[in-house]
Amino acid sequence: MLDDFSANVIGILGSILIVSAYAYNVYARSVNPFIYNGTNLIGALLLTLSLMVHFNLASLLLEIVWIGIALGGLWKAYQGHAGQRP
Repeated sequence: MLDDFSANVIGILGSILIVSAYAYNVYARSVNPFIYNGTNLIGALLLTLSLMVHFNLASLLLEIVWIGIALGGLWKAYQGHAGQRP
């Protein structure tokens, strides 16, 4: 299992990814949904992993919802991308 230091580093990386995805969504001229949702998914998974060491039920539930939203966004992007192929 992870030690405290590793869990903190992983959690911080996850937070950076989620905030970076949000900034990308706000400031990019055109948002690639695969990058946006993929970055959110990886960030939420890293935060979830961190929460296995530093458990907080409210944060865990939030990350589970965030994972679901990111997966839904990736699925929607995939469906739209697949529909555009000749």
